[in-house]
Amino acid sequence: MKRGRAFQVGDVSACERRFTDEDVLEFQRISGDAGRHHARPDAQGRRVVHGLLTASIPTRLGGEIDFLAREMQFEFLRPVFTGDTIRCEATITEVVPEAGRVRLAMSGGCWNQDGKEVLRFQTRGVVLDEGA
Repeated sequence: MKRGRAFQVGDVSACERRFTDEDVLEFQRISGDAGRHHARPDAQGRRVVHGLLTASIPTRLGGEIDFLAREMQFEFLRPVFTGDTIRCEATITEVVPEAGRVRLAMSGGCWNQDGKEVLRFQTRGVVLDEGA
């Protein structure tokens, strides 16, 4: 899915992100969520990545098409740790053209490097026509 093209039900977009200690510590600073599991590394030297930091991956895909989310639903299935590489895929499930915008619904998931699903999501929102 890219800006400047027609949207179709079934369109899929994807991206990946690897989380670092610095990502978790910066999100902790910004959000104020300093839960022990985020602040202290475990026995393997990993921190648990904040759920909403993990959920920022699908928002990146929305940003690529200037998607203005109106509803977002997340289901956090298993923890994500620093050092994990997470792949996200989003599929358009609804397209409703309107004057000056198009309403979209998308659903998708995120998987870790071992192929385990860590997050499911659904979102609804709009993409405004250029100049709107």
